[in-house]
Amino acid sequence: MSSGDLQLLHRVIRYMSSAGAASFFTEIRVIGGDNVPRDGPIIVTATHHNMMLDPAILSYTFPYGRILNYWSKASLFVNPIVSWVLYSSGNIPVDRKSKDRKVLLKGTLEALAKGYVVALFPEGTSYTEPRIMQIKDGAAWAALEYTKWMQTVPEKNLKPLVVVPAAMVYTNKSKYRSDVVVEYGRAITMDPYIEQFSSEVEGAPRAAVKRLSAAIESSLVSATINGPDWDTIYAARMARDIIWADDRSINLDEFVPISQTLVDLFSTPNPTPNFKSVKRHLLEYYSLLQSTHLTNSVLSNLPLPRTLDPNTQTPLPSRLLTLLILVRDTFSTLLRLPFFAFPLLMYLPVYFMGRVGARLVEDEEETQAQNKLVFGLLSMLLVYPTAFFFLWALFMYTRVGALMAAATLWLFARYHDSMINANYEHAKRLLATWRALMGVWAPKNWEFSLAALAPYTTPVVPKESEFINKPVSSAPDSPTPAPAVLPPTPEVGNMEPPVAARPKRRPPSRRIMRHVLRARVEAVKALAEFFEQLQRQSAQSRAQGGYRVHASLHLAHLYGGVEVVQAPKVEGEGVAGDASEKGWREVGEVIAFLKNRGAKIPLMKHEQIEGEWAALSSDAEGDAIPSS
Repeated sequence: MSSGDLQLLHRVIRYMSSAGAASFFTEIRVIGGDNVPRDGPIIVTATHHNMMLDPAILSYTFPYGRILNYWSKASLFVNPIVSWVLYSSGNIPVDRKSKDRKVLLKGTLEALAKGYVVALFPEGTSYTEPRIMQIKDGAAWAALEYTKWMQTVPEKNLKPLVVVPAAMVYTNKSKYRSDVVVEYGRAITMDPYIEQFSSEVEGAPRAAVKRLSAAIESSLVSATINGPDWDTIYAARMARDIIWADDRSINLDEFVPISQTLVDLFSTPNPTPNFKSVKRHLLEYYSLLQSTHLTNSVLSNLPLPRTLDPNTQTPLPSRLLTLLILVRDTFSTLLRLPFFAFPLLMYLPVYFMGRVGARLVEDEEETQAQNKLVFGLLSMLLVYPTAFFFLWALFMYTRVGALMAAATLWLFARYHDSMINANYEHAKRLLATWRALMGVWAPKNWEFSLAALAPYTTPVVPKESEFINKPVSSAPDSPTPAPAVLPPTPEVGNMEPPVAARPKRRPPSRRIMRHVLRARVEAVKALAEFFEQLQRQSAQSRAQGGYRVHASLHLAHLYGGVEVVQAPKVEGEGVAGDASEKGWREVGEVIAFLKNRGAKIPLMKHEQIEGEWAALSSDAEGDAIPSS
């Protein structure tokens, strides 16, 4: 139907979801938009790690404003009114019960024949894992079935189809005011696959589909962050947060390659003698930040050594200096408050309902941002009409008054979005300073014992999705998963017994903040020693071509090299196994790569830096003073 072809509801939904996404995320960066054809049939194959937000982000960022069509159950299209709603909102029918693929994909083929864009999520479900776990064959079947059918009807003069991979990477997919990177890969044509797919040879069509699915997976893997296990992902993430202390200091165009480089580095088996100790310190600090809902960027503003000098012997700031910082941040926040008080009061129901929505799905990270956004939008649907009628009343319910009220609310929303980042960061820093003050000023015997602290020093692993096929293999260029590096709970005699599981509530600041500050300095020191040893080994191996570490294949092709590894012979058969590719990068190149992108790698130094001050323990008799 022509009205359905206009897909008016899809345009409305896309506008609303884009407005909501733009208010939830600070920036949505699009890379590779020129890889998407301006017209002609396209199947977009996107990653799916954030429930309902992924379709919203995909529709919002898709180049040239083209409408995306998503699969829906064919049985929903029986009623004419419901059918119009579904077509108009950007859905096409898929008869999942049919064993005949042409019947199954009838709606898809019709949409592609009209030159539409069909958007699919080949992973099949949203989930939170350290790597891409599965790529199903539905998208490949649809692409090749359309191409085969197109060749049988040359009189229709149909345009050839391409598959465009789309990778969505969230810097922190459940965090308010985080960022999103959407990268559109190079279009995949059907020419290398259609001849095999059209062959009458038994198994040939399925083999062609598998090859196309592998090409889709390879493109998605190269544009996302993939690691062998959560320990490696968390350690790399913590290292990234330390050497880029400011959340906004990483260019989003480089966020994925930077993150994958660090994941690869920490995926290398024992690259330095102190590797296990480094990983343990990073994971302990990461876990303590998880437990306290703090971030390293916030703590970096507290009265600790400005340069993160790992030679500082005492990690705790003095009481007086912490208090001075608290007064400074409180005063700075209060100065901003009058300019943000009204937006804050108006948006309080939105913030509150967003937190309620997130708490309903605490164990489902891929659903938290969706709930925050949906609950927040529902609250805004109550807040904004109320505010509109209040303003309209002030303008005496005139037509001009209605326009003025609407314009005022629009300007008000823009003002809120422009002010929220700075105020949100100041509020987080102020809260962290208060909590640090509580921890520093509290008596030392209030600290958690080692046994009581143990549940907070192991990172929480996201709940596994029941919809992921088990067992699964690693991503094509990911190393074998490494064992966990955190040691068992230490023996501490008659001290408090260990807690079996991490409590749901956040631990009291007065009992854990000292541990957090100590863990921060220990993590920075361990990371400095790690890079120092890497550089030393690189210098020693320079004559032999340098010291190599693991690299994902797509990064190895760009910055390092690839070697073919032959699997060992099968016992009793004398036949070698299949060969595989292994990527590598030279350590000197990796460190230069990171530094060229703004990394401030901590280094071991043995002299006091001029202008640096020594942080004294809270139990010291004096207070920290600036050095001259």
